[in-house]
Amino acid sequence: MKNRKLKLFSLLFLLGFCSIYGQYTEVINSNKPGFSESPYSVGKGVYQFESNLFLRNNNIEPTFSVPNSFGFDMLFRTSLFFEKLELNTHVSYQKDKIVPNDISIPDYSTSGFREFTIGAKYLIFQQEYKDKSKEIRSWKRKHAFDINRLTPSIAIYVGINTDFINDIYKMGSISSKIGLLFQQDLSTDFNLVSNFYYDKIGTEFFDYSFIITATYTFGNRWSTFFENQTEFQEHQNTTNFGTGLAFLYNKNLQINSSARYYLDGREQGFYAAFGVSYRIDKHKDSFKEKNNSRTKVGNTPISSYNKKEKGFFSRIFGIFAKKKTTRKRPKRKRNN
Repeated sequence: MKNRKLKLFSLLFLLGFCSIYGQYTEVINSNKPGFSESPYSVGKGVYQFESNLFLRNNNIEPTFSVPNSFGFDMLFRTSLFFEKLELNTHVSYQKDKIVPNDISIPDYSTSGFREFTIGAKYLIFQQEYKDKSKEIRSWKRKHAFDINRLTPSIAIYVGINTDFINDIYKMGSISSKIGLLFQQDLSTDFNLVSNFYYDKIGTEFFDYSFIITATYTFGNRWSTFFENQTEFQEHQNTTNFGTGLAFLYNKNLQINSSARYYLDGREQGFYAAFGVSYRIDKHKDSFKEKNNSRTKVGNTPISSYNKKEKGFFSRIFGIFAKKKTTRKRPKRKRNN
């Protein structure tokens, strides 16, 4: 039984993976340790915290620079109204070492929020895949690549950058952020997540950025990722390359670590992080009621999906059910 549960974790555990139906998943669906964001929400009744402790170290430039930062990053996610709609808040609090461009002013440290963003995303298109386990006519068709996997699921993102941040990061006013989120599940173990953002809209510090993350799940509970993030600004571009590991401790808790190499204009440096993602799962499916005539009324999202997929959900979660066996009463031999 334990091995069967681990196999289920392995099947479902993708960093930013696609849920089987709607948004809710039996196993935590975390964006960490990457910077990209899956188009899927956590589902109604789920309150999820994705956190990191991080250290960033850059080389010192002759002009104003921030060579060292240590802080705490957290993303809070929940769905209150619709399965496909997620509300989230991203905050990053850090202590920075500042090297002024005036050599007569000594180095100093400052603490505060670098980012305080409130946002929402909505899944506008969810790709569906064929259940090839039912293919019995041809071995080739059963194991052939599903071309539908090249078409991504898509979500739109809208956010507000508040001005409750440290003075050295202030934009001068509240600004907005919009984005498109894509995910392609190329197999049950490998996916691609792509994000495209237009950020700090309405300020002189606006930028365009993209993030591309490749995630691979291996073993029973382990996942790894490779990622590139690039920001295009008016005077300079910033890019980083990252990789890391995530470990599924249980269905509601994930542990992760990551490392990155930064190129920020003429600055170079590294970024290291260690974090956990935890969810409070209060998700409840609607249920069917029966009237006096024993006729079922109403419907649930999962039952609708089961009808569509002819019992696919029941096949997956049936591994937890004990098989019922009927004992036949032994026949007595007749004495002639």
